[in-house]
Amino acid sequence: MPQPILLFFLLWFTNGVTSQQFREAPQFYNSPDCPSLPDHGDDNNACSDHAVHVAMTLDGAYLRGSMAAILSVLQHSTCPQNVDFHFVVTSSADTTRLRHTIANSFPYLRFHFYCLDDVAVSGLISTSIRAALDCSLNYARNYLANLLPLCVRRVVYLDSDIVLVDDIAKLAATPLGDDSVLAAPEYCNANFTYYFTPTFWSNPSLSLTFEGRKACYFNTGVMVIDLERWRAGDYTTRIEEWMELQKRMRIYELGSLPPFLLVFAGNIAPVDHRWNQHGLGGDNFRGLCRDLHPGPVSLLHWSGKGKPWARLDANRPCPLDALWAPYDLLQTPFALDS
Repeated sequence: MPQPILLFFLLWFTNGVTSQQFREAPQFYNSPDCPSLPDHGDDNNACSDHAVHVAMTLDGAYLRGSMAAILSVLQHSTCPQNVDFHFVVTSSADTTRLRHTIANSFPYLRFHFYCLDDVAVSGLISTSIRAALDCSLNYARNYLANLLPLCVRRVVYLDSDIVLVDDIAKLAATPLGDDSVLAAPEYCNANFTYYFTPTFWSNPSLSLTFEGRKACYFNTGVMVIDLERWRAGDYTTRIEEWMELQKRMRIYELGSLPPFLLVFAGNIAPVDHRWNQHGLGGDNFRGLCRDLHPGPVSLLHWSGKGKPWARLDANRPCPLDALWAPYDLLQTPFALDS
């Protein structure tokens, strides 16, 4: 093995996630009928009405998934040069390294970085049934209206464990009606009571929160958010009030999802289930493989305990992990050697 490759190989297994290297992705171009946006050098390029705004979080643990998600968005977009990415990182993250990684793999990408004060957010977080749900970055979706420029009126929020196989502009154009703040696929066959504790349901002043609302479960990993309506209604404060109550009374067990259900369930715009084929990570406790939901597919979501990159590395993939693999940009020492 050549000496530089051997050195990289040793660093790879010594440093783990911190030494991940990613290949450069292909450049994708707009179709001829796509509207043009300002050049990258324009300070106002985050404010174009013709851009599709996408918000994601970035951290070392899920960076491999984020890179695959970005590639999938660009590859299936009709106007990939009009997709504007807004990346949220924590104040404790190695922002320089993350920015360098994105710029190297996607040198033509339109992107912006925003810093979430993880110390302030962590003070509002209660422990949940999975430690991975307790990190402050998991709550970044609560603060998009505060972090992104005021001129960004609508954003598509995506988790890092997804791949798109359809044009994100279709999702971004979801009608929100006259007053809905966000849109997401609903799953009304799910047992809604499961998401809250007996303490919540036995207290009428709390359970009556859902009075007159057809409250259904929705997955917050894929949402279209009207940031203007969010700001006008001060929904960040509403969510934080429930989080503060949770610290005192323990009214739910599952991370950042229940406050969203408390504030929005029953009042969201519908999105076809094809845009969030979720649960592909498997059972939260035993890691069992899952099948696709019936119907067409526009977005695959490996929510749950198991992540496709971890299962592929362990040589124990679920069948659907093969659909994620083509978007993996990780540069392995074996690939370098070849």
